[in-house]
Amino acid sequence: MFDEYVEHTSAPNALSSTGLSLPHVQYEGFEPSPYVEDEVVFDGFGDRGDSNITSLPLFTLEKVQYPLSAPLASVAVASDTLILGLTNNIINIIELSGGETIQIPIPRKVLEMTIYKLFLDPSGRHLIVSSKQGENWYLFKGWKKPRLLKSFKMVIESIAWNKAALLGSPRSTSTREMLIGARNGTLYEAILDAEDDFFKSQERFLQPVFTLPERHPVTGVNFDFFPPVEAKRVLIMVTTPSRIYQFVGNSERRSETGTKTFASVFASYRDTAPRILELPGNIEQSELHIFTPNAEQAYSLPKGIAWMTAPGIYHGTLNFTSTSDDLIDGAQLLPYPPLPPSSPPSTVESGPPASMALTEFHFVLLYKDRVIGISCLNEELVYEELLPLKPQESIRGITSDPIRKTFWVYTDQSLYELSVANEDRDVWKILLAKGKHESALQYTKTASQRNIVISAQALAYFDEGRYFQAAQSYAQCSVTFEEVTLKFLDAGQRDALRTYLIARLERTKRTDVSQRMMLATWLVEFYLSNCNELDDLVASESASQDVVNLHAQRSIVEEELKQFFSTYKSILEPRTIYELIEGHGRTDMYLHFATVIEDFERVIEHYIMEEQWSKAIETLNSQNDLELYYRFASVLVYQAPKEMVDSWLRQPALDPLRLVPALLRLQHAPRDPLSPNQAIRYLNYVIFEQKSTSPIIHNLIITFHASTNSDDDGPLLRFLTSAPSNHMTDKPYYDLDYALRLCKQASRVQPCVHIYAKMGLWESSVDLALSKGDLDLAKVNANMPPEEDRQLRKRLWLKIAKYVVQEKQDIKTAMQFLENTDLLKVEDILPFFPDFVVIDDFKEEICTALEGYSAHIDALKADMDETTRNAQAIKQDIDALQKRFITLDVKEKCVVCELALLTRQFYVFPCHHTFHADCLIGLTKEYLPASSLRKIIALQTELVKNSPQTPVDRNAIANPQAAPLRQQAVQRNLLSANFGIPTTMQNGARAANSFGRNILSAGDRLRDLIVPDALASVVTAPAGWIPGIGGVGRRAGEKDTSKRAEMLRRELEDLLAGSCPLCESVIAGVDKPFIREGEEDTSWTL
Repeated sequence: MFDEYVEHTSAPNALSSTGLSLPHVQYEGFEPSPYVEDEVVFDGFGDRGDSNITSLPLFTLEKVQYPLSAPLASVAVASDTLILGLTNNIINIIELSGGETIQIPIPRKVLEMTIYKLFLDPSGRHLIVSSKQGENWYLFKGWKKPRLLKSFKMVIESIAWNKAALLGSPRSTSTREMLIGARNGTLYEAILDAEDDFFKSQERFLQPVFTLPERHPVTGVNFDFFPPVEAKRVLIMVTTPSRIYQFVGNSERRSETGTKTFASVFASYRDTAPRILELPGNIEQSELHIFTPNAEQAYSLPKGIAWMTAPGIYHGTLNFTSTSDDLIDGAQLLPYPPLPPSSPPSTVESGPPASMALTEFHFVLLYKDRVIGISCLNEELVYEELLPLKPQESIRGITSDPIRKTFWVYTDQSLYELSVANEDRDVWKILLAKGKHESALQYTKTASQRNIVISAQALAYFDEGRYFQAAQSYAQCSVTFEEVTLKFLDAGQRDALRTYLIARLERTKRTDVSQRMMLATWLVEFYLSNCNELDDLVASESASQDVVNLHAQRSIVEEELKQFFSTYKSILEPRTIYELIEGHGRTDMYLHFATVIEDFERVIEHYIMEEQWSKAIETLNSQNDLELYYRFASVLVYQAPKEMVDSWLRQPALDPLRLVPALLRLQHAPRDPLSPNQAIRYLNYVIFEQKSTSPIIHNLIITFHASTNSDDDGPLLRFLTSAPSNHMTDKPYYDLDYALRLCKQASRVQPCVHIYAKMGLWESSVDLALSKGDLDLAKVNANMPPEEDRQLRKRLWLKIAKYVVQEKQDIKTAMQFLENTDLLKVEDILPFFPDFVVIDDFKEEICTALEGYSAHIDALKADMDETTRNAQAIKQDIDALQKRFITLDVKEKCVVCELALLTRQFYVFPCHHTFHADCLIGLTKEYLPASSLRKIIALQTELVKNSPQTPVDRNAIANPQAAPLRQQAVQRNLLSANFGIPTTMQNGARAANSFGRNILSAGDRLRDLIVPDALASVVTAPAGWIPGIGGVGRRAGEKDTSKRAEMLRRELEDLLAGSCPLCESVIAGVDKPFIREGEEDTSWTL
């Protein structure tokens, strides 16, 4: 701050105080230092050694290199704003935080006015300049020139500002109420406001409120409202060169424009005198100083007071809670120390200083050639530094910033900054010497300092008999472990020693495992011994009234031991602790320690040995180790089956297979017949809740069901009925053979019947049910086979019917039995009746059956008549179809070859597509399946195998007279090796490609065996005429051949012309590509 103006120099004969030398501490035994060396260092010194901290000076005086245009008259500072008043009536304003400097002249000549004092409010905004002539000026922050206070006609000696209002309202332009002490001994209450108002001046209020009786100059004045938040009272302190006054009363705090805030306080002292202290002496100037710890806070109250008088410094602390009229506590008078001469042969000087300042722990006194510092705590001189004064240079005073805690010494030619950075360096030693250990600890900065204070505090506690406090303090210092333990053992303070051990254990590093383990083990021994001692006292004092207190004390110690186990279980060695506890016979602590370290196995074993089955199961439930469930399952489920099964049900992670040996112990265990079987209960949970598919579990529950002494087959039958099955095989998970064998051994008939049914042995199940006379069960099983297997179902029902007729010999029951099923009729069971049975018993049933047969015959006859009528209708439809015709135009063309349709044989379809016969065959074979193609080839071969190898002329068929002329023009072979395709076929292929390109590919070689031209001549030949056979004058032997050929031709025609190939190919080729493999599409070529 203000570094560019500060010259960092110090006087060669400056006096600095050094700290006490610290002894070298050696650690032994369990004694590592509980602190990292020099890790606790305050006030920004960082991690340094003791020597570095103690060598730093308490104060540092540094000269400010700032040129002055005239000698200094007065200096004021507040909130980092430094004001210099020069004798040439120029005010220099220096902003210490920003380095800005402003010069403002007072419009008065030197001969007309001389600056006397500067008064700056705590916020640094309001400045009042007092002159020796009684003329006063007012300057607000930001103004370019000061303004004259016309009504302020007095020489101002002191001003008390309203700190709370000024710091609490940083934007306010008013000074609020303030007290002004004048040279004439009068106190004035005033308010100034820097706000520009045409109708008002800055002097809002000025009124005298009190005049001192001796009318001495008011050298100091200060007021504080208290309590801070809701201020109802006010303390006003006024000083003169020889007196200090205290005025205490109720204030009338009002708004910024309010008046007479202090009038009521001073009015109460018109008839009574205030609190006055007089210290007579010859002094020209006395000063009143107040120290506030948190002065930057608006509502903070001052703590210390110092009044510079002729006999010495009167100082003390302010107690705002006091009910008396004297609020200064611990008031003392500090005489001024004798000072050595500044230069020989002068004598020793002593007397009041020229000025002073008050810090938190020191009085800073300014003499004519030096600055000294006196400790407020022990009143010793701790700092002295000579001022490097020039010839004819005289000191002026010392001023301080109450907010920033900076101090400034000024002469008429120079300005010095007194840095207070390390004034609390030796506070801890002073407080330690006074025995104020707690206060001394607050000001220690290093571990060594703290160790010294705590060691002294521990020794003081021990000497005073405060052993528990001594134990806590010893645990925090570096006194050796052996020394402390021997101290407490010699004094017989085992409880205090236990406290010390606990505290040391808490502060021992976690890396020192062995030391922590030994300390913890020793503490366990202490606790156990204490518990036994209290037990003995309780037993001996059983008739005394103190037994209640002993019980309470024992409970406290036991609770502390349990808490100790929980806290330090990680460093305790279980085997050693078990031996200690067993040696002291503390079963309760034995079990508690085992529970804390989660040694549940030992706890359960103990309860089992004591036959405390419920507690063993409770302990088992409180832990999550599944292995313990398996280990103790056999013994616990035998002794407490219900509780143990309840425990298993609460632990779904258990493996049921590992519990099978324990469950088997319940098979022959004695059981209350009214209580459920706990093994079956658990197995049901595993099967139906956990969806277990293990055959072992399913077989085991059947074993328990079958081995029960009860004759009730219901539980077993219910399980067999509801047991889950494998969804892949639709078979139950249990072994059917094993279950059948168990049920047979236990004579469980119904379960056996059910198992036979599960195995698909329906006849065996029915036979077994009938052998036991259970007709209803036999009926149920007879209905179990699938509906499709009617023969088996009928066979089963016949068994039941035979049993009813032959075994029961009840004809009426047998007749009623037929109503239970629709598979049997009366005639089915008649063979089972005796030969000489009377028909009267079932005459009605026979008549009913005959009537049923008659009705059935009538129904069949009606169906046959209906079928005959349908056949006749179909025949008529066929005849009508044969007479159907389509009218064609003479110019009609074949859709394949686009030639005139009437030039040769053709086909017309209902869709009006027209084809030549050969074009139709060539197009049809492309989409027919391989089976149809083979059929066509077979028919083709059959038709032409007896025909001569001569070409067939289609024109000859239409015009027989022209046939001999054309037979020699073309030669064809029906079944040639190459099967050449004629031009018409090629045209037909192109036509087929042009109609969608989605007809089936002719990749199969079967299509190559079909020759459309040759086949067309055969298919379309007139009835009774085939080339080579002749149509006239046939022999009688050829009649059968002609019929055969006609039949083959019609069959072939049905295959080739059964449907329109163009319409059919659209559906048949929907999944085929438009462009076949090997073809090129040029339709998109530009």
